[in-house]
Amino acid sequence: MESQRSLPRTIFVVRSGVENAWIQDAAAASAVAAFVSEEHVPAGAPIAVILDQSVLPDREEYICTRDWRVVVNAIATLKVRGAPAIGIAGSIALMLFAFADSSTAQLAGGAPCKGDVEEGRAPEGFDVAAYEAALTSCAQTIAHTRPTAVSLSRAVDASLECARTCLSAHMDACSIAEALFEVACARIQEDERINRAIGEAGAPLLKDHPCVLTHCNAGSLATGYFGTALGVVYAAASHGWIERVYADETRPVCQGSRLTVWELSRAHIPTTLICDDMAAYVMSRGLVQACIVGADRIAANGDVANKIGTLSVAINAHHFNIPFYVAAPLETIDFALPSGSDIPIEMRGEDEVCKEPPFGVDILNPAFDVTPAELVTAIITEEGVYAPHELAGVAPLSAASSMKRMR
Repeated sequence: MESQRSLPRTIFVVRSGVENAWIQDAAAASAVAAFVSEEHVPAGAPIAVILDQSVLPDREEYICTRDWRVVVNAIATLKVRGAPAIGIAGSIALMLFAFADSSTAQLAGGAPCKGDVEEGRAPEGFDVAAYEAALTSCAQTIAHTRPTAVSLSRAVDASLECARTCLSAHMDACSIAEALFEVACARIQEDERINRAIGEAGAPLLKDHPCVLTHCNAGSLATGYFGTALGVVYAAASHGWIERVYADETRPVCQGSRLTVWELSRAHIPTTLICDDMAAYVMSRGLVQACIVGADRIAANGDVANKIGTLSVAINAHHFNIPFYVAAPLETIDFALPSGSDIPIEMRGEDEVCKEPPFGVDILNPAFDVTPAELVTAIITEEGVYAPHELAGVAPLSAASSMKRMR
């Protein structure tokens, strides 16, 4: 589809001085060039590039950094958000930690890539235990930044497992950092493949439902590229099956009004922005024939944790007999959690809801809610479409997908 060329790429890594196909627009290219020049970045050094979603749609700005702590802050402050995207960010953050001179060089007893040793082999005096402990501590910090989205912890775990495998092979710190760079790049590429597969699997569901409602942002901005829920919309649109998308504003951070409509407009998809409390109205008027959302974590029984307000959409859809679809990678399914009541729900700051509440007024700000499986029509994955009660049979596919990401 021609409009897909306008989809944003929200997070990726480049090497200083090396041409990279992930740099798709002038703003990203300019940001990288300025960072390399101002920070005197040596040739070949890895750089994380993040489209700052906290300032969209007013400004299109990119964060460029070699500091893993900047990436973690970007996750915490929603500069990068969406379960697949923060999974990628977590992988990148641990890789940058491994590259950091302040960590690896000191722990390795000197510069980790130099010395009279066999190339790629750990030098004499390399403290393996201290190095692994430092990586593990960093990984825990990253994974705990946002607890609800399982993709973050799984991405970090996969990178940490790669590092431990390298340590078992007696590789030096520089080689381990390079291995983690490859893991991060592979995750970005695999994420796009998965999203496109989700899109193709789910598109036929919208063939006879040309007007759809979505909540929050589960598009290219929430992933490495293309999107999950909006990926289904883009795939359906490429067949001419989409007439209009109704986008909830998604209070309190307004991912719908700030991000989803911006992304859909770039993709030339006809879009109508509505307030969250208008969803029942558009359903009652027959303006919407299907609802589709993403997910941050799905329990073994099919309960779905997603952005706060998703439950309200599902309840309304059930009342008006409108199909409610969830689009998410298999990795999102957490078979270790029997039901949605076991999913940890992140509580965010009061200032997102009200900067200065009246005296004596308390504020509740859960970032997510849980939609019971009985309100979910189907879950769309890269391996196909499943009813919630069918997820038990998907477990082997999910395990295989996780193993593929780790390789």
